Amino acid sequence: MDQTCLQYSLTEEERKQFDETGYLILENALSPEHVSALTKEVDRIFDEHVNDGHDTTKALFHPNFIPDHPLFLDLVDYEKVLPKVWGILGWNIYLYHAHMIVTPPTGQEPSDKTFGWHQDSGRMNIEMETDPRPRMSLKVAYFLSDLSEAGRGNFWIVPNSHLKNTVQRPESGFGQLEGAIPVCVKPGTAVFFDRRLWHTASPNWSDITRKVLFYGYGYRWIRTKDDMTVQSLWDKSDPIRRQLLGAGTNCNGYYTPTDQDVPLREWLKEYAPSQVK
Repeated sequence: MDQTCLQYSLTEEERKQFDETGYLILENALSPEHVSALTKEVDRIFDEHVNDGHDTTKALFHPNFIPDHPLFLDLVDYEKVLPKVWGILGWNIYLYHAHMIVTPPTGQEPSDKTFGWHQDSGRMNIEMETDPRPRMSLKVAYFLSDLSEAGRGNFWIVPNSHLKNTVQRPESGFGQLEGAIPVCVKPGTAVFFDRRLWHTASPNWSDITRKVLFYGYGYRWIRTKDDMTVQSLWDKSDPIRRQLLGAGTNCNGYYTPTDQDVPLREWLKEYAPSQVK
C-alpha cells in the first residue's frame, strides 16, 4: 500500500460528522472514467442475470461480486476510502459483506407507502443487550448512477438515528420515519454509513437505472454475511489486501491477532503510528 493514501485519512471534522450523524458523504471519490469502467462491468453482470431469467422490472441483488472483475477487487483497499474506514473502525478489519444492487425503473406511479426501514446485521440487533447497540461495522456505497434527484430508487436514511435501538413507524403503513431524507448524490460519490443507521431502499419511479456497489467492513471476528469465494484471490494479493479478504494464520488470530494476521497494523505502526490504538 502506497503512503500517498494517508492524504485521505479521516479528518477530525469527518470523524465528528460520522459519530454524530451516522454517515459521511465523499463526493468525487471515483473519477468519471472509473465510474464508466465499473458501470460497464455492472451492466455485463446484470445482462447475464437477465439472460438467466431475471425480471427486468425488479431490483437485482448480487452478492459476492468481488471475484467478478479486478476493478471490484481494487475497491477493497481503495486509497481514497480505506484510510477513512480504518480511521473509524481501527486496524482489525476485513470485508465481511459485499453486494451489488441494480434497480431498474419500476414503471409504477410514486406512492407514499412506508419503506422497509431497518438497521443492518439481522439477529445482532436482537441479541446484543446494550443501548445503544455497538457499531461493529460500516458500509461504503459507491454510486454509479445519477441519483441527484429523489424518486430514482434513492437510498433513504434518518440522520442521527444510529444511536436509537427502535424507531416509530407510521401505523397506517404510509409515510416515512420522522426526519427521513433521500440521499441525493451524483455518480462517483461514496457514502459511508454506520450499520446502525436506520435506512432503506426505495422504489425507482424514474427512467434511470440505479447502480450501486456496497462494501461492508467489520471486525475480523465477525463472520462473513455472504458466501464469499474471495479465498481464490489471496495468492494474488499483497498482505494488507489478504487481510481485508479474510485471510489469517488460524482461528484465534481473528480474536488475538499476531503481526502476520494484521499487516495493516504493522504498516500503520511504520507510516502512521498516531493512527494505531
